[in-house]
Amino acid sequence: MTSPVDEISKARTGVPGLDDVLLGGLATGRVYLLEGSPGTGKTTMALRFLLEGAASGERCLYVTLSETEQELCLAASSYGWDIGAEIEIFELVPAESLLDADQQQSLLYSSDLELGETTKLIFEAVERAKPTRIVLDSLSEIRLLAQSSLRYRRQVLALKHYFSRQGATVLLLDDLTAETLDKTVHSVAHGVIRLEELAPDYGPERRRLRVIKYRAQGFRGGYHDFVIRNDGAHVFPRLIALEHRVPFDRRRLSTGVRGLDELLGGGIEQGSSTLLLGPAGAGKSLLTLQLVQAAIDRGEKAAMFIFDEELGLLFDRAKPLGFDLEAPRDNGQLIIMQLDAAELSPGEFAYRVRTSLDDPKVRTVVIDSLNGYQTAMPQENSLMLHMHELLQFLNRRGVSTFLTVAQHGLLGNDLKAPVDVTYLADAVILLRYFEARGSVKRAISVIKKRTGAHEDTIREFTIERGILVGEPLVRFHGVLGGTPELLADAAAPVRDP
Repeated sequence: MTSPVDEISKARTGVPGLDDVLLGGLATGRVYLLEGSPGTGKTTMALRFLLEGAASGERCLYVTLSETEQELCLAASSYGWDIGAEIEIFELVPAESLLDADQQQSLLYSSDLELGETTKLIFEAVERAKPTRIVLDSLSEIRLLAQSSLRYRRQVLALKHYFSRQGATVLLLDDLTAETLDKTVHSVAHGVIRLEELAPDYGPERRRLRVIKYRAQGFRGGYHDFVIRNDGAHVFPRLIALEHRVPFDRRRLSTGVRGLDELLGGGIEQGSSTLLLGPAGAGKSLLTLQLVQAAIDRGEKAAMFIFDEELGLLFDRAKPLGFDLEAPRDNGQLIIMQLDAAELSPGEFAYRVRTSLDDPKVRTVVIDSLNGYQTAMPQENSLMLHMHELLQFLNRRGVSTFLTVAQHGLLGNDLKAPVDVTYLADAVILLRYFEARGSVKRAISVIKKRTGAHEDTIREFTIERGILVGEPLVRFHGVLGGTPELLADAAAPVRDP
């Protein structure tokens, strides 16, 4: 049964991702507040809102008390938008043409205009245009003219009641330049969206938005990252894993390496996350290539997100080892993205991973590495919560996820990881260097697996043309410490490292 709330028609904003946050858009015929400091993207989103309406055949009006029509058109053209033919613009801003007696448009200084006359001019513009979508930019000028909070509230209420009688969907813009935070409009508006801009110590600004209020309507709460690109604003809705559960058959998948399958108790479970932990150069990335190759050999597709290595170098390094990444990339079996650590927000990264699953054949995802992920966002809060939600999302979609973490140091038991995510992963594969007979060798073991039994042994593995995992090193003690000792009384004859 459909509730009355579900039947309310909504005006789509046209901003990619924002309608998802608003669960369909803005309820029509209501007044909304879009607030944020100068430069956060209010005008960009407001113009996109009007263009979306114009594309649907609606009449749209932009009332500006702070910018000229020329400035608005120039701003729109930077995104490739031609608003002159789509949107009617009414300006009440100072201009040289004020001195021209033949000027058709009324252009007046806000400071020279009584509040009542300003409101009257706005109403007259609405009466002429008869729009169904209106943007009023901005409330700061109205607040200055009102000069008192009581008068300002009365004026905002008058605007709201007038717009409601017109049946228009209205965006009121506020640049938050008042000395004191006045929440008058919060109580009057049907919904409030706040835009924020953060300045990290390194890299570009980070933007995010939050729906503070949306009366009688559902929405996605919390902060949502967004960016402004050369085609406008893009919002990345906060990932909520519970919304993405799909049924799938949880199968055990082979890694393509017999010894590794034995260590893992038969292989990797579909819809689980696996952490590959070890020092730099121990073979973590190479193991992920093997796992990707195994997925492709099964007829599936894979997605790789690379933080730490240039793709050309990765392709060149992998080919002599038996992994040709360019061929599956070119034929669509492999999605591989190199991520710029300084240009990414957690929301955008989660969005990229999420959209890679638009192809249902993508069943394997690799994130290499979490060190790069953390380095990309050093001042972000709750990074591990972002990663937890992302892993839960991938698990619920039946995707096998592999993450790498590089530990500091090379040998011994004092290796430390800058990111402790072992509690997040369903399985943990530990890689180590150890020294034997004057040579540096590699050891591999599985120290955790939630989805079933696994070997508790340590095995040597080698990298030549591919990966070879040997028999358990039962004749040695102290392999994980880096300097093993040969046990003379060991009963099992196994390969000497």
